[in-house]
Amino acid sequence: MDSLLIQGGVSLKGTVKVSGAKNAALPILFGGILFDEPVVFENVPHLRDIQTTQKLLETLGFATNFEQNRMEIAPKGSGIVPEAPYDLVKTMRASVLCLGPLLARLGEASVAMPGGCAIGARPVDLHLSALERMGAEFTLDGGYIKGRCKKLRGAHIQFDFPTVGGTENIMMAACLAEGETVLDNAAREPEIVDLANFLNSCGAKIEGAGQTQIRIRGVTGLSQEQPYRIMPDRIEAGTYLIAAAMTNGEVRVEDCPYKDMEALCSKLEACNVHLSYEDNAVVAKPHGELNAVDIRTLPHPGFPTDMQAQFMAMLTMCRGSGIVEETIFENRFMHVPELVRMGADIRLSGNSALVRGVPSLTGAPVMASDLRAGAALVIAGLCADGETRVDRIYHVDRGYEGMELKLQELGARIRRVQTPA
Repeated sequence: MDSLLIQGGVSLKGTVKVSGAKNAALPILFGGILFDEPVVFENVPHLRDIQTTQKLLETLGFATNFEQNRMEIAPKGSGIVPEAPYDLVKTMRASVLCLGPLLARLGEASVAMPGGCAIGARPVDLHLSALERMGAEFTLDGGYIKGRCKKLRGAHIQFDFPTVGGTENIMMAACLAEGETVLDNAAREPEIVDLANFLNSCGAKIEGAGQTQIRIRGVTGLSQEQPYRIMPDRIEAGTYLIAAAMTNGEVRVEDCPYKDMEALCSKLEACNVHLSYEDNAVVAKPHGELNAVDIRTLPHPGFPTDMQAQFMAMLTMCRGSGIVEETIFENRFMHVPELVRMGADIRLSGNSALVRGVPSLTGAPVMASDLRAGAALVIAGLCADGETRVDRIYHVDRGYEGMELKLQELGARIRRVQTPA
């Protein structure tokens, strides 16, 4: 198992390029299940979750080729096997995104029931109830969700909560369903727009992605004319903007989708971080001492829950106090005890945390509990006095392509090492 060793105290300077978005790539790659012919994707990040997706697609009966951030997915002559086994689903909850495409393509699917994860339960009942309205029937057998249908039919679906995965799953399924499907209270995340753009480029008829109502008219088949390029990762971009601010550096973040990052960028500017916007890049540089602000996570276009841990890490170094309220996941404060080990002053109360700025953080051995918690601990280590060791960085590898290498290019003293037994 690997760890990251960080010697803090270096101001980050230079240029970093954002990789393709994990949260866009996963549903788009699963969208390949809908095709009878090969599909090709570009700007696919090299991540553990992408590798898991590749393995799952191969288990389902697809041939894949992944080189130089380019992936090709093609159905094998032996046919599709509609079963997503537990040993893969348990490592990546996004595996449930194969459910809708399999039902639309084959009329059957067997997907291992996802378990809980470090940041919350994230149940799939919204996915299932929506697919039932489209004509699917489900049973739970031996820990597997088993679904069948003669043919999915368009339906009007009102989500109780704007679920990102549910919106993606149903949107893919509806592409090959009979008639029109209307999704109300749909999630509005940019990654959903990217999925819709991909599907529409292949002949799907989706309107309203990025709004609260999405309409999908079913078609008989999809066909790709040219490779599709995955959008850049707004969460990775935001992480490097925060790292620049925390280390009192100056970093140019290339391929930065800042138009999809307004909630984060406005909070950074309120913290006294100067952001210079270019055509496809943002330069971040603090204006003297950082000031604390309050944040409250919300579905897009609100402040993203995937940036909460990193922003909290920055608040530990800000002047004054800030309140962090987490409204999306019920257990997304597992990074707090680790930041406290580094000298942070944080008080938890339910789904809120009061963060008081301290003069400095101190390096310490800490442990990543999930993907974004790991990123928060890494950037905290960048500005801490002394050495920080972040263990369990396989979590970080799930969502950040070559994080330590990119930080090294910015001057950080960080390296990957084997964790002592």
